[in-house]
Amino acid sequence: MKIKPLADRVVIKMLEAEETTKGGIILAGSAKEKPQVAEIVAAGPGGVVDGKDIVMEVKVGDKVLISKYAGTEVKLDGNEYTILRQSDILARVTDK
Repeated sequence: MKIKPLADRVVIKMLEAEETTKGGIILAGSAKEKPQVAEIVAAGPGGVVDGKDIVMEVKVGDKVLISKYAGTEVKLDGNEYTILRQSDILARVTDK
């Protein structure tokens, strides 16, 4: 199956949380924070939402930083995804 988001929504897949700290300490499962960095796997076309013209500023493949509890989690074909509005994305993450 394939997910195709509508309007200003995006589908993201969360990236794994760090298992070690910068100092080399290995974290137990309960000590890990919920990851906030994700990769966009599908993006809606944008358009008019609530009377405002929305232009999509993110695209498939972008790595983004999201609000901690944003979106709706869904399971599809054994994979976990989150569907959220573009406005719940805080920033794009780049290597530079």
